[in-house]
Amino acid sequence: MSEHYIIAIDGPAGSGKSSTAAIIAKELSIVHLDTGAMYRAFTLAALEKGVPVSNREALMALSQNIRISFTREETGGQRIFLDGRDVTTAIRSAQVTSAVSEYCAVPEVREFMVHKQREAVRDTSLVCEGRDIGTVVFPRAAFKFFLTASINERTRRRMRELAAKGVVVDEETVKQDIEERDRRDSTRTISPLRPAGDAEIVDTTDMTLVQQAGYVINTVKNNKK
Repeated sequence: MSEHYIIAIDGPAGSGKSSTAAIIAKELSIVHLDTGAMYRAFTLAALEKGVPVSNREALMALSQNIRISFTREETGGQRIFLDGRDVTTAIRSAQVTSAVSEYCAVPEVREFMVHKQREAVRDTSLVCEGRDIGTVVFPRAAFKFFLTASINERTRRRMRELAAKGVVVDEETVKQDIEERDRRDSTRTISPLRPAGDAEIVDTTDMTLVQQAGYVINTVKNNKK
């Protein structure tokens, strides 16, 4: 293995990808490329500018005229900026969450975003999470993991996330939203959600974030040569 390596983490909504990746990045002192946040930032921009998912020409023009960037916090977390504006909280809104899968499914949007994600890899080790990291974005990643969890557990996690923001939502509604997102993500023509053939599938239903991150970290440490 080369000195620099990539850890690819894929999985459906609520499987703990982003939080797990953040812990891994901090523990291993590597870059965390949050592709989900990038797609959410793009979706937020489209919604704010009133660009519908059906207008591909306008979406392509938008992709060429926005700037998405990250800054790393001392705590190990990171904040995301859209044209210099901190949108870390805004991209987690219910409106963005319900729309992001539709915008992600547009081929021209995915092509642009994959290009931007690959640009980020320049002589550095990183952990990257999403839905097509191990299959499309970084198919030659040294380490590939596909995180899963039961629909009920993923619903509970989403409910806790919303509650922490003071948002009260019916549990059945959240569950249906996740199931619909699963359906869209797994059936889209471009880059559908599926584990890479050489990815290790990890069921996180009964794991804490620390446990699932620790599993990945130990696997990397034990196999990195």
